[in-house]
Amino acid sequence: MTNPDTGDGFDAPTPDEAYATAPALRGEMHQVLALGAERDGRGAGIVTAPPAADDAAADRVYLLRRAALMDRMAVDDPGPGARGAAVQAAWKLTQFDRKHPEMVAGPHGPTSIEFDPSQRPYVRQEYAAWTAAGRPGSNG
Repeated sequence: MTNPDTGDGFDAPTPDEAYATAPALRGEMHQVLALGAERDGRGAGIVTAPPAADDAAADRVYLLRRAALMDRMAVDDPGPGARGAAVQAAWKLTQFDRKHPEMVAGPHGPTSIEFDPSQRPYVRQEYAAWTAAGRPGSNG
């Protein structure tokens, strides 16, 4: 039986495996918010520079880390709000990866039948691969 909350039934790491070396939730939340602000051209609450339109690698790191954070939060609190946020963040990552297939790090692409419609196991696969590669493109 497949279960996106536990990872059972998917050819992808379980949440415990994928996020074994992830920062604590609170710290990761602050880092993801900072990445989002930087991505949008905001720094210290003011617009400092326009976002770089051609920085696909930085965009992917942000989308991946945000999707992983939302997935981790949904695992900790599997209510409909947290699950919905995790599915939405995973969908944004898979849409990005469909446009940039050269950035996919794991063995299965974002449209693989290995994953359920939530795409949360895909996020775990990609986060684990990103971590194993030394977190390329990350500043933290």
